[in-house]
Amino acid sequence: MNHASKKKSEQPMQRLYINEVGVRDGFQIEKNIIRTETKIAFIDQLSKTGVAKIEAASFVHPKFVPNMADAEAVLANIERAPNVIYSAITPNVKGMERAVACHQSGAKIDEMNLFMSVSETHNMANVKRTTAQSLADFAIMVPMAKAAGIKLNGTLSTTFGCPFEGLVEEDRVLDFASQYLALGFDALTFADTTGMANPRQVERLMREAVKRFPRTKITLHFHNTRGMGLANVIAGINADVIHYDASIAGLGGCPFAPGATGNICTEDCVNMLQDLGFETGVDLERLLAAAVKIPMIVGHDVPGQVMKAGKTMQLHVVPDKLYTT
Repeated sequence: MNHASKKKSEQPMQRLYINEVGVRDGFQIEKNIIRTETKIAFIDQLSKTGVAKIEAASFVHPKFVPNMADAEAVLANIERAPNVIYSAITPNVKGMERAVACHQSGAKIDEMNLFMSVSETHNMANVKRTTAQSLADFAIMVPMAKAAGIKLNGTLSTTFGCPFEGLVEEDRVLDFASQYLALGFDALTFADTTGMANPRQVERLMREAVKRFPRTKITLHFHNTRGMGLANVIAGINADVIHYDASIAGLGGCPFAPGATGNICTEDCVNMLQDLGFETGVDLERLLAAAVKIPMIVGHDVPGQVMKAGKTMQLHVVPDKLYTT
């Protein structure tokens, strides 16, 4: 090995951060009600895997999302790991009021994730608000969270395309991102809500976002509706984005987009990134031990691949008959 090659091999691996959203983004659309105790035990197991963040609850109306009706109970009873951020999500003022009350009762919320779609049609379908109305709500919600000591992440849904309107202008996306930051958000998530993104588009837009918001933590949230989720992660890495949402066993999907399937699968993503030499801080064995429980919890098959096939370098015993005549 020459000196240049040795020097290159000694360089530390790039650190990437994996956020687990399956408990919220995945469980929320399940038809069967998942018991509160099951969620708590599962979050406790995820907390030991090394993921950077767990989106544990959603403060939405239980009539519309019954599986998220127990947000307060979940946050009050989980066992928190010191290096994990525990977040929750809400789209409206009433949800923020509940979240602040929950936080002040002792069920701490490290971060609230507020969201709206950057396309008018999807935002109306999803939260029954125009984008202007959502921004007006955010102007009320941000000070509420700040006063309670809760950090804020702002998600821009349908960043890479709307199932009703098609392509969303990139300037529109970046303009909304600027408005989020002006309102006081601490971080941004650009979400491919219905799996319409492609790698070239992701890398182009994220290079511009990183350039325009250099001091802002940026997260990418991909769905795998058209099988391009992990390719889009690589495109994001090429644009210097280091934070990624993913869902255990590939759970999730958008209820307002026909044919939309789940988020990128956490364990599949971690397996890929580790194969490529990136440091994720995630114990893949522990993550797989959690993933294999999901089919029993939700009552159906799931799209995760590594949980079925095993890690890339999981070798198998050579059959005895290979050496017999």
